[in-house]
Amino acid sequence: MTDTPNYQLSQLRVLEAESIHIMREVVAEFERPVLLFSGGKDSIVMLRIAQKAFHPARIPFAVMHVDTGHNFEEVLAFRDKRAKELGVQLIVASVQEAIDNGSVSEPPDGTRNRIQTPVLLDAIDKHRFNAIFGGARRDEDKARAKERIFSYRDEFGQWDPKNQRPELWNLYNGRVHVGDSMRVFPLSNWTELDIWQYISEEGIEIPSIYYAHDRETFVRDNMVYAVHDVCRPKAGEEVSVRRVRYRTVGDASLTAAVESDADTVEKVIEEVSTTRITERGATRGDDKFSEASMEDRKREGYF
Repeated sequence: MTDTPNYQLSQLRVLEAESIHIMREVVAEFERPVLLFSGGKDSIVMLRIAQKAFHPARIPFAVMHVDTGHNFEEVLAFRDKRAKELGVQLIVASVQEAIDNGSVSEPPDGTRNRIQTPVLLDAIDKHRFNAIFGGARRDEDKARAKERIFSYRDEFGQWDPKNQRPELWNLYNGRVHVGDSMRVFPLSNWTELDIWQYISEEGIEIPSIYYAHDRETFVRDNMVYAVHDVCRPKAGEEVSVRRVRYRTVGDASLTAAVESDADTVEKVIEEVSTTRITERGATRGDDKFSEASMEDRKREGYF
């Protein structure tokens, strides 16, 4: 008597299969797709899925990073290393260059997240990309929770939350006119915990900044920031060494760390599975300006 084969997929493999299907749909429907790759955990997972989707061929699109000039050094080094390993073209859209040539102005407070959007839109227009993969997930923010997997953007890169196309099951409407584009989110249905469990199962390397380590830090607005060239303590803000890690990585001037002893992927999974605060709520100062900060930025063309 032989054992009955088990054809059931785990939750992670169902999510992976959906993401692979989405990537193949985009490559089949669009002329010039590109994947946003910052060296963060979500875009690293997207690259792994892209490898699987098109294996044994190479990934059939370039990757692009909108570099604010204020990014963490460990993450940029990882970005360059991973792109080289995979042999994919890396396009860097530089916010610093845009400031230098006068196309954007640096805000008085020195933060640059807000001025990423015009740089992103200029790069999309310059390279004529009409489908842009992003690593956003619905569990990150309320504005992202209500966005479709295929998110239509008009000729100005703007998103209208009241004019989204319906998505029934896995049927996606990829029709765009010249100048329009589609933002595509293959990880929409994943959670932060799914991402970490996938990283564990696949044995994916990620930047060391995601694991607990000692840093000089200070507290501002109830968030823990590491001392950095672009993030210095103000008068009255006491500097002390804390054991911290990053749940998300972005502009160093606005991305906070969390106190943690999780220095392995197993410990991170345990930590994430018990937390009650979303990663953006815990770590992103730029999302605290108002309840609708993310939605406002997405209307302007941000991810």
